[in-house]
Amino acid sequence: MVPASLPRTSGLRLLSYCNQTYNCGITLRPLLSITSNYYSAARPNRQQISPFIPKAKSQVTPISIKTFCTSSNVTADPSTPTITSSDENVVDMLKIKDLANTLDIRVGKILKAWRHEEADSLYVEEIDIGEPEPRIICSGLVKYIPLDDLQDKNVVVLANLKPRNMRGVKSSGMLMAASDASHENVELLEPPVGSVPGDRIWFGTEDEKEKLPEAGSPNQIAKKKIWEQVQPHLVTTGSCVATLGGTHLMITSAGSVVSKSLINANIA
Repeated sequence: MVPASLPRTSGLRLLSYCNQTYNCGITLRPLLSITSNYYSAARPNRQQISPFIPKAKSQVTPISIKTFCTSSNVTADPSTPTITSSDENVVDMLKIKDLANTLDIRVGKILKAWRHEEADSLYVEEIDIGEPEPRIICSGLVKYIPLDDLQDKNVVVLANLKPRNMRGVKSSGMLMAASDASHENVELLEPPVGSVPGDRIWFGTEDEKEKLPEAGSPNQIAKKKIWEQVQPHLVTTGSCVATLGGTHLMITSAGSVVSKSLINANIA
């Protein structure tokens, strides 16, 4: 046991004590010949390290960081990592919502549907979307929906895609549908009761209807890959309501767009 009488001027009390002789007559040799002022004498140029003293709260300089859950700025401690739009894992849902509302999504009504003569997996539909002439649209729904269920059905149509030639038939648009993860069950989205062909569908609230941007042209939608950016965020909720990101409702002036029975499903 080291006597309490030894000085506490350094952390080397034990080494100093090793020079002393125990009562049994055995002299312990010092492990090192070192003095208590070793650190100041041996390394005169060593930089003195000041003890860390945290700043008082009033001394912390607040900074503003961009958040995607609100339009206002928040105050954060400088030690908090700043989240920017360059982070690959961060999605600016407000931007996605703005892009989604440039899609020309409308209520439609299927006037007539038939099997494609050259493609076993395709239906051809003649659809009223509030234009002077019905749209012709091809849909790969043969495996999922009986032909009779399409006749006179109210549907949701994405109308500003570039026309595509589908085995000799020019398809000008797309029917929007929900599907489960395995893609074994597919249901066409259903506009609310009271909506009519041509009614615009958007993402958000009823109050935002008057602030909606103009729908993009088919060329703009294709060039900016707007559908490709928006589609991964289209899902139904646990109550079958169609949404963007699970928060922004897909609505018309008459109410919400829904799937008949598929919950937490992808929409395309």
